[in-house]
Amino acid sequence: MKPVMISQGHDEHSTDETGIILTSPGVEVSTVPLTGSLKSLGPVKVETVSGTCFEPLWDHLVKEHHYLSYHNLLGRRLKYLAFIGERPAAALSFSAPALKLRARDRFIGWSDEQRKVFLGRMVSNSRFLIMPWVQVPCLASHVLSLAVQRLQEDWEQRFHTPLWLVETFVDPSRFKATSYRAANWQFTGYTYGSSKQGQGYTYHGSIKEVYLYVLDARFREHIGCQQKPYSPAIRSSHTQKKWEGQHMMIKDTTWHPAQVPFVELTEEDVSAMADELIAFHQIFHDYYGRVEHHRLGMAYLSGLMSNLNAKSAEPIALELLGEKGVRPLQRFMKSYLWDDQAMEAKHQSLLSETISCPGGMMTIDSSEFLKKGQESVGVKRQYCGRYGKVENCQSGVFIGYASSKGYGLLSSQLYMPEDWFSKSYEQRRQDTLVPEDLTFKTKQEIALELIHKIAKTGQFESQWLGCDATFGADSEFLQSLPEGLCYFASIRSNMRVFLQKPQVGTPPYNGKGRKSQKIRVLPGEPQSQTVAEIAASNNCSWVPVILAEGAKGPLVAEVARIRVFPSKDGLPQENTVWLFMRRMTDDQIKYAFSNAPEETPLPEMCKAATMRWSIEQCFEDGKSHVGMAQYEHRSWPAWHRHMIFVFLGLHFLLRLRMKFKKKLQR
Repeated sequence: MKPVMISQGHDEHSTDETGIILTSPGVEVSTVPLTGSLKSLGPVKVETVSGTCFEPLWDHLVKEHHYLSYHNLLGRRLKYLAFIGERPAAALSFSAPALKLRARDRFIGWSDEQRKVFLGRMVSNSRFLIMPWVQVPCLASHVLSLAVQRLQEDWEQRFHTPLWLVETFVDPSRFKATSYRAANWQFTGYTYGSSKQGQGYTYHGSIKEVYLYVLDARFREHIGCQQKPYSPAIRSSHTQKKWEGQHMMIKDTTWHPAQVPFVELTEEDVSAMADELIAFHQIFHDYYGRVEHHRLGMAYLSGLMSNLNAKSAEPIALELLGEKGVRPLQRFMKSYLWDDQAMEAKHQSLLSETISCPGGMMTIDSSEFLKKGQESVGVKRQYCGRYGKVENCQSGVFIGYASSKGYGLLSSQLYMPEDWFSKSYEQRRQDTLVPEDLTFKTKQEIALELIHKIAKTGQFESQWLGCDATFGADSEFLQSLPEGLCYFASIRSNMRVFLQKPQVGTPPYNGKGRKSQKIRVLPGEPQSQTVAEIAASNNCSWVPVILAEGAKGPLVAEVARIRVFPSKDGLPQENTVWLFMRRMTDDQIKYAFSNAPEETPLPEMCKAATMRWSIEQCFEDGKSHVGMAQYEHRSWPAWHRHMIFVFLGLHFLLRLRMKFKKKLQR
């Protein structure tokens, strides 16, 4: 077989009708799909290609088709190609292992000094690629087995060093590692989520699964070490040892780098964050019923803050408390006695000290959470804002706060559809521990109760209240807000308004039928229009503004505002309000009502428009970083306790971001 190089999708190559790619030197490689069973296709041959005429082929295949592409491998390295007949089917490489790897080092049991001496007896399976046109069941595990069978001999022959172990990393967001498991590789844990940069390590949070293949079963005997026992939970009855174990548990947690997006976290930063999280959680210890709850609460909070793929109670417990911690953590969230309401109040008090200031905005919005089945509390086929359609979901009403200092979530309550209060749902209410005195309330009624409760504390200085169209379209809701609040309420494009207040009354009797008693806009008087019609008319002038400075540059829009009389049941309301419109660069127009005074400057209303977005950002941060939507709780208490821990997680992230911003400004 002569040397070949292939590449798909480049101008200097062409493909003929048989699926043969012709490279610029005229070498041919078939990319016709290769399918069938291993037995039917004949033997698979794995060949070393390092330093041979086939190495350029290996480089090109990996560069073109491996998701990590190809960069020069440092240090000692071997490259292999697997052939079916004369067609390349897979590419592998083995090169230098990681200098430090927590899961691997714990599995081996060596000391730092032993690792420095014997690290050269390990290699890393740094690349593994099955060609995209090859679809052969079990080929991957078969190729891996063939490669490791000859790896020891090939490595010792070329580098005169015996090998004892092979390591590899699997990205769980892309692969299930089925081929490694089938080839008898052992899963040993996860990477820390950092990479070497200069003299230190930068934390990136992209954790991977670690697999090892033992080439020499006597490797620990050669090293002179023993495997270190590992338990994710410390089960000592001594209180001090429990807290030491908890401290290590949090330090062992992987963090998501996007939680502090504007800095590169070092290992020292991550360690300090663990210490700060423990100190932050200790503020709330007084609200737990028993000392054992401290550890359960700490595990749940740190699990939400971690880089776990699943952030419900069971995977959090398995990762941080061990198998025996699953049931206690579930009960802790559902039925253990501790004062979650006092914890929420303490969170509000601390947050007010951090971000409350004049000109702030209280925000209100609902958020939905998709669910399967019918047993979770409050679940029902109902409108889901995220998908813009009716889905089987739960819906919660949330109160937030935003100011020039920052933003956060303050409180929430699960919305219970009216059907849940019927006789047919009685057993479900009991099973999910719904309070017996709970009655049906609309989302607007729930929101008003939460808003008035927050307002009575006096902790959050609020000039504004921002809400979406679910609440902004409800005039009774807007009129029931606490005195002194100016609302900035989103509305839909079909909302009707009057530019001038018309005369209303009963139409004159035309002599036929019954006299109409319904009050209407009289004939010849100004009629209502939709806000979309007003935006398209010449009744308002648009002004270009910079609403905010975003991460990708200034957020530019055109805004217009005009005084209008909102229409209710076809009649004008008594007083005028501002109709505020903003047209973004994609030509979409957003509409809002505001009862701000007529003399309110336009820049002040533009600022209010941007503050309204803060609660949506809270939902985005909560669902992206702290497991807001990943819970699997079915009961009323557990849902609300989960959300309180989400609030604490967002609160702590706010503290981190403020700390790092101060650090960057020095």
